[in-house]
Amino acid sequence: MSTEALTSSEYIKHHLQNLTYGKLPGSDHWQLAHTIQEAKEMGFWAFNLDTLGVSLVLGALFLFMFRLAAKRISSDSKGVPSGLQNFVEWIVEFIDTSVRGSFSGKNPLVAPLALTIFVWILLMNLMDLIPVDWVPQLAHLAGLPFFKVVPTTDPNATFGMAIAVFFLVIYYSIKMKGVGGFVGELTLQPFGKLGLPANIFLEGVNLVAKPVSLALRLFGNMYAGEMIFILIALMFGGGLGVGLFGGVLQWGWAVFHILIVTLQAFIFMTLTIVYLDMAHQEHH
Repeated sequence: MSTEALTSSEYIKHHLQNLTYGKLPGSDHWQLAHTIQEAKEMGFWAFNLDTLGVSLVLGALFLFMFRLAAKRISSDSKGVPSGLQNFVEWIVEFIDTSVRGSFSGKNPLVAPLALTIFVWILLMNLMDLIPVDWVPQLAHLAGLPFFKVVPTTDPNATFGMAIAVFFLVIYYSIKMKGVGGFVGELTLQPFGKLGLPANIFLEGVNLVAKPVSLALRLFGNMYAGEMIFILIALMFGGGLGVGLFGGVLQWGWAVFHILIVTLQAFIFMTLTIVYLDMAHQEHH
């Protein structure tokens, strides 16, 4: 949307609103929310179509790229790797090293899971480097009222991934330690039988804090980065001098932001490996 058609506040709110699909109160029909108020009224059971759509497209892109690289490796009789093969091999080696350094058990799921988490979140984060007005303008031309192109700026996406990791932690905790061992950790540590209520509270908070911290850390950093890009974009409507300064800031922040988007994907992956390692440790 143009900054000339909206006030600064309206411009920011517009760029922070997802393309929401749901039911309005008193209506039996599913529809797109055309205002921020309608999106709020649709409530919990509404879907953010932009988050879902971009996430699925990037996930498919990830699978396509790695499958293409694998096919080229298996069919290349000369043994001369291409740029894509080198990149994929470097990523796989990097993930393998990270898993070996953080995971002490044996589980064939952990390395593929770590690879998927790192590459998928990195691709989603990199969408933040697309100029903030490009995709909303295209969406507007297509008749869509809103469109957020960065899935990780939507807490629904980050909490969805974190909850999936949380369920894996619970599953492997019970599988490796047994129901008794898992319950014992929640009820008997750190103060023994006499401290049962305090144990449940402390260990329960510690357990729930894992997915919450995973989700909020990723969401908070990416949301803040997106907000800075939006504020810089507002400067282009402030005259030639301010616009030129905004252009310099935009390039500088984009370069720095590349480190942030990569680091956030790495942190989410590393913490996932660590939490799964803790789940695999036998109860004593």
